[in-house]
Amino acid sequence: MMKNLTLAVTMMMAPMTHAAPGARKEMPDYKKPPLEELKKRLTPLQFEVTQKEGTERPFDNVYWDDHRQGIYVDVVSGEPLFSSADKFDSGTGWPSFTRPLVPANLTERVDKGFFTTRTEVRSKHADSHLGHVFPDGPKPTGLRYCMNSAALRFIAAEDLEKEGYGEFKAAFKVEGKKETAVLAGGCFWGMEDIIRKLPGVSAVDVGYTGGKVDNATYDKVKAGGTGHAEAVRVEFDPGRMSYEQLLGYFFRMHDPTTLNRQGNDIGDSYRSAIFYASDAQRATAEKVKAAVDASGKWKNPVVTQIVPLKKWWKAEEYHQDYLEKNPGGYTCHWLRD
Repeated sequence: MMKNLTLAVTMMMAPMTHAAPGARKEMPDYKKPPLEELKKRLTPLQFEVTQKEGTERPFDNVYWDDHRQGIYVDVVSGEPLFSSADKFDSGTGWPSFTRPLVPANLTERVDKGFFTTRTEVRSKHADSHLGHVFPDGPKPTGLRYCMNSAALRFIAAEDLEKEGYGEFKAAFKVEGKKETAVLAGGCFWGMEDIIRKLPGVSAVDVGYTGGKVDNATYDKVKAGGTGHAEAVRVEFDPGRMSYEQLLGYFFRMHDPTTLNRQGNDIGDSYRSAIFYASDAQRATAEKVKAAVDASGKWKNPVVTQIVPLKKWWKAEEYHQDYLEKNPGGYTCHWLRD
């Protein structure tokens, strides 16, 4: 199993050296300082993690929920390891990446601790323990580099030049293109919570659309008769996740075969709908819907509406990021296989 994983990692890394900007930044002349010097320079946690293969606590470390643009380098040597462009929310409570920024700066070892066999990831030149790599990450690599924040130092995109990492700056100079999608699939709390974690998503808000009443509010929509659906408005970078891929997630996070219902929520405000903003979005939506309908994953026909986007009414502030503000709150949404 471990041989297969190591082989898979090696095979996946080969083409990545072309995709990761600045992949030539290696440090062949670096010499690791003595342990006594590192004890003075590093915090106790940094020393425990990097030199003694320690593991920091999940959800209680500096980078697990950091969404800034930039790169992550080894806290000991400064060798560049990962990019924010490849960072994703794995739900584990540790910073996770789909691939390394400079593959040559990583090494792997078989780790048979904790009654299991895993692939440990270490920095090549400082020999710092970083974390582990697992074969359960998202596309395109299928890998999850699960790292310890304590082993990393973050360098913001705007500081790359002055910190001596100017060769990586080009990757962050031009903002990606932005596209907006509006989707309805039941209570907007759960949809927003899933979508905000997807790669390429820069903003999500919840609101009301598809009806005939101006200045829609939660009370008006809940009372019925407005024709509005609870919906999410998603701003994303199509270079990182296409509209078609986003719709793939959309059809996995709710049941598109229940008319005017999602879980315990009943009424037309909880209908399944795609509100397209262009002919291209409409064509893609019809293509994806037809594929889902023909996939056999649902016993009943898909009833998702595909209709033009009209006015959008942003929901009240207490509905925005609801499940972030209220962990464990109500949701009937999850990503199905």
